Amino acid sequence: MRDLKASRSVEPNARWLKLRVTLLGGLFLSLLAVAFGRAFFLQVYERDKLRGMAQDQYVRQIEIPARRGDIFDRRGAPLAQSVEVDSIWIDPSMLEDVRKASRSLAKALKLDAEDLHARLTRSKRFAWVKRQAKPQEVEAVKALGLPGLGFMKEPKRFYPQRELAAQVVGVVGTDGRGLEGLELGFEDELSGQNSRLSGFRDAKGRKLLMQGGTLDPLERQGAAVTLTLDRHLQYVAEKALTRAAEDSKAVGGMAVVLDPKTGELLALANYPRFNPNTPDQLDRSTLRNRAALDTFEPGSTMKSFVIAAALETHAIKADELFYCENGSWRIGRHTINDTHPNGWLNAQGILQNSSNICSAKVGQALGREKLVRAYQDFGFAARTGLALPGEGKGVIPFPKAEVALATQSFGQGMTATAVQIAAAYGALANDGVLMRPYLVSKVVDPDGVVLLENRPLEVRRVVSSQTARRVVGMLESVVTKEGSAIRAAMEEYRVAGKTGTAQKADPVARGYSDKRIASFAGVVPAENPRVVILVVVDEPKTDVYGGRVAAPAFKEIATAAMAHLAVPPSRTVTPAVAEAPVAPPVAVKSPLNSKPLPERPAVAEQGGQEEGTVRVPDVQGQAGREAVVKLLAAALEPQLLGSGRVVSQTPAAGSLVEKGARVTLDLAMRP
Repeated sequence: MRDLKASRSVEPNARWLKLRVTLLGGLFLSLLAVAFGRAFFLQVYERDKLRGMAQDQYVRQIEIPARRGDIFDRRGAPLAQSVEVDSIWIDPSMLEDVRKASRSLAKALKLDAEDLHARLTRSKRFAWVKRQAKPQEVEAVKALGLPGLGFMKEPKRFYPQRELAAQVVGVVGTDGRGLEGLELGFEDELSGQNSRLSGFRDAKGRKLLMQGGTLDPLERQGAAVTLTLDRHLQYVAEKALTRAAEDSKAVGGMAVVLDPKTGELLALANYPRFNPNTPDQLDRSTLRNRAALDTFEPGSTMKSFVIAAALETHAIKADELFYCENGSWRIGRHTINDTHPNGWLNAQGILQNSSNICSAKVGQALGREKLVRAYQDFGFAARTGLALPGEGKGVIPFPKAEVALATQSFGQGMTATAVQIAAAYGALANDGVLMRPYLVSKVVDPDGVVLLENRPLEVRRVVSSQTARRVVGMLESVVTKEGSAIRAAMEEYRVAGKTGTAQKADPVARGYSDKRIASFAGVVPAENPRVVILVVVDEPKTDVYGGRVAAPAFKEIATAAMAHLAVPPSRTVTPAVAEAPVAPPVAVKSPLNSKPLPERPAVAEQGGQEEGTVRVPDVQGQAGREAVVKLLAAALEPQLLGSGRVVSQTPAAGSLVEKGARVTLDLAMRP
């Protein structure tokens, strides 16, 4: 018979056991859930962080800059390229004597020993010794036989044309990033995609970098940029501008060559020049592309646009006469002066004699609103969009005062860039249609995809074709013996242009200083313009008039441009050009100051050709000494570039030049 008492005593123990099992099971399940939750959190949410921490213990990555894209001129000549060079690094932990190694490396690389020692001391496993070293420096370092040395290929920027178009192309820093010019403006397109080179180390930190692991250069190469510049015309423009600036002892200069039918910039020259291949010798003041970035008061070159606007709006007639007050005109407490006295002049006479007073009267007839609108229609006070960082805009203040209206009518009291002025003359040369000036033709990535392409673009019609041709015809009188720019006249081509001599503003005295900007803007051939050329010389010392300082440089550039572009001559018979008469010196007054300036010739911006001309002899192929003797016998001044035999000469053989003119000879050693 079953013991009921014993059966009743078992039930509480079983229940307690079951409860304990349940509690323990729940506890373990909770712990397991927490573990799974933590694992899920670490694997999903903290994955990247933990992976980075792990890799940091055994992986090191060095960023390798991409090979920058090349920059070419319009004919494919390289202006900027990248080449692979060695950069030197070292593992300081492998050096027995860091100071001794620093002295040896510094001596081989011409570095500061203390600075190098400080850098190696701060670094544990990796330190750059020198980036982008020269081949002879690499060999010198290898000869030291130091442990822990490593060499890595990096792209280095190289400018094969040296100073040519340096301000336009710009420069890059040691980090491979653009600092100025197109290198900065197209940084994103040129830079490409940087790569990272990975290396591994063991638990003791050995083997920082593993050998192997090549990088595909196409995967990290930047896009190629093709410009509208012509290397030959750029060279001629820079050479002529340099000569004009140095002969006049100027502080700077600019030159622009533009195709008026397309808006393409064929040359953008700046002075002083610099060599971007020597970054340690660069002067920051010479890096700016002043022709596109800097604004200045242009002076009398603006009179052409005032006359064109007045004729277009019928504010004046072409044969209407204006009284030029015999050289002095009072407006309130200011006196407007001409460089020499004039009586009655029509529109052509105003341009030919460059009368400030009569230009001011034309501005009055045009009116304030129409004057400002005309300047804006010609493209002033608006950036041209050259894709250059810091491009100048210029200002055209509304002339509330009568004297402001007068001065703006002859290009003072307003500012513009050299490219704006050239583009505005391009509108006159293009039958009154303003074309958008552009510098970059296209940008193409390594796969051949065109990222950017510029084509000729009409901005607006500024004046009618009839008005534009009439003004260009008037400007032809400026380069005759009666005009102010006889030195710009060419033998075989008709030239139309305008001189400018502007006072420079003094921001401290809040007035005008005695410093000047001399300029000449011209189109050639006048009957069917192919190029617009603007030459600006900043603060000339020997002479201040554009007709004497800038016009000869214009002629030199124009002569080379016509030959290079194969433009047929305008005429076959050389016109007789007589010496322009020069009146005795008289006191000349500043346009905004009644205080007389130092005495200068009364016929401003005018100068004839020196007595006698000679033809340039042909010296190509001759030795340098023989060529010099031949040029000196012809009363010409030789200038030699290089050594060996003459491979080219400028001006060309047979050119008719003034006695004493400079002839540049390019010499080279022939095999």
